[in-house]
Amino acid sequence: MPANLPKFVFSLALAALPVSLVAQAAPPGGGPSAPAPTKIGLINILEAIAATNEGQKEIDDLSKRFAPKQTELRTLTDEIDRLKKELDAQSTKLSEDERNSKVRTIETKQKILQRNIEDAQAEYQQAQQDISGRIYLKMTTVLEKYATSNGLAVVLDVSGQQNTVLWGNTGTLITKPLVEAYNAQSPVPPPSTTPASGAQAQPSGTAAPSGQAPVAATTPKKP
Repeated sequence: MPANLPKFVFSLALAALPVSLVAQAAPPGGGPSAPAPTKIGLINILEAIAATNEGQKEIDDLSKRFAPKQTELRTLTDEIDRLKKELDAQSTKLSEDERNSKVRTIETKQKILQRNIEDAQAEYQQAQQDISGRIYLKMTTVLEKYATSNGLAVVLDVSGQQNTVLWGNTGTLITKPLVEAYNAQSPVPPPSTTPASGAQAQPSGTAAPSGQAPVAATTPKKP
């Protein structure tokens, strides 16, 4: 492949994946819960996805699918290189108009090549994300079962993605006790539940005025 033709990157990207905490449900019943596990598992999720049989097959199929596009880009690159060599060899024999015409032809083809490369890379990267997304969603179920059966408290991703926590046991969550500990040392009292001065509470069951739509208590969530 010519040196000036950027190579496609055959690495899986998870930037657009919904990587989030998958918490283990608390055990049913009101009895005392077992001590929370403390072991931490580390995983390179990119490497794991690419190493699966499904991942290897999908990447191989993707490479074959984009092979004609790579050939097309390589052909255009070779043509530009040939035109440049011809221009250099004939430079002293060409008139200024002829030389300018050849330069414009080369520049036009270079712009087309660059645009085609960018389009192909964007399409390829999107296809990669689709592949990794499908496999990742299926892998989360296996990950949860594996982490639970092996007594892990949390599983962290070390592949360098933005989201690092892939799975966590609810017994390790400290949000509520942290808030309670903070409030215990804070001089700020709990907020009053009494309506603010001047605010008029609408009696329960009161209908909205005729011709006016009822005001929702909360903003509806998007489906």
